[in-house]
Amino acid sequence: MEPFSIATGTMNHAQNVFVRVHTDAGFYGVGECSAFPMIVGETQDTCLVMAREFARLWLGNNALEIEARMQQLHSFTAGNTTIKSAFDMALFDIAAKQACLPLYRFLGGLVRDIETDITIGINTPEAMAEKAAHFKATGATILKVKLGKDAVSDVERIKQIRQSVGDTMRIRVDANQGWSFDDAMFALSGIAPYDVEFCEQPMRTWYDDRLPELMALSPVKIMADESVYNHHDARRQIESVSCHYINIKFSKSGGMLEARKIHDTAAERNIPCMMGGMLESRIGLSAKLHFAYASPNIRFYDMDTCMLGHLADPCVGGVKYKGYFLQIDDTPGIGADADERFLLNCERFTVE
Repeated sequence: MEPFSIATGTMNHAQNVFVRVHTDAGFYGVGECSAFPMIVGETQDTCLVMAREFARLWLGNNALEIEARMQQLHSFTAGNTTIKSAFDMALFDIAAKQACLPLYRFLGGLVRDIETDITIGINTPEAMAEKAAHFKATGATILKVKLGKDAVSDVERIKQIRQSVGDTMRIRVDANQGWSFDDAMFALSGIAPYDVEFCEQPMRTWYDDRLPELMALSPVKIMADESVYNHHDARRQIESVSCHYINIKFSKSGGMLEARKIHDTAAERNIPCMMGGMLESRIGLSAKLHFAYASPNIRFYDMDTCMLGHLADPCVGGVKYKGYFLQIDDTPGIGADADERFLLNCERFTVE
């Protein structure tokens, strides 16, 4: 993919893993995860090693017992949420196919309009402002701007972007843990006049104890991202008054099963959520769209992953972009699969 920079580093390729879980009913489920080592601590290689172990655990078991199958993985190893999410996704695909339902209907959801933001990676203020103007010209109405390298420059970045796009576009920012408390206060105060919707994860998670103080002082609303991996994290963040919103990502939660618990925990406490992700292809993106359809407390959508410079599309079927809106056909399951021609050039293995 084209290089993409955030506060914690630059990615020039997506470290994705594709999984098929076969059943004796004659069909299989698909799953995909996108390793992002700077955030979750997993790589493509670690995901592949764990995938072999997970596959062996499931041999001969009932794929429709989703909670039991995922508990096997959790009992076997802590963490490793990225690769767990691919196996979780495959189980939900199997269950929806068994029910002859598109996944969102299996989850009790309804189709609704979902418009994604579009992300601008860290660059010079001038280059970021130019990119923002380009996105506006292509029909985007919501920008997500990566910050967190330098607080002073970050304020200038937002100033120039707002000047470039005018007053009508929504702007949200993501510091990816890049600021200290003092830098966060400086940056958030500095960008507030430019009508910023919210800021994701302003500080490293080891400063979570200072988030209530930041919440009380910040003129910009705060969204928890790396501070929330599971519903226990969500409960702690909300009850300590540490966030206004929560970003849900399968790579953090370990998949849809735990993502639903995060969603419900937040909904019970009137904390809206966002559907986010790493660098998934349209396979993983399709699962995210189904989940968003079935999750009414998800009110923000950061689902531009396939617009961020992917130079190959390994997916057949699945989600499609109509401008910045997402749509998917009503086929059973996730409705997406890997292109066999793409897989010919991939490392692959089978556990049976």
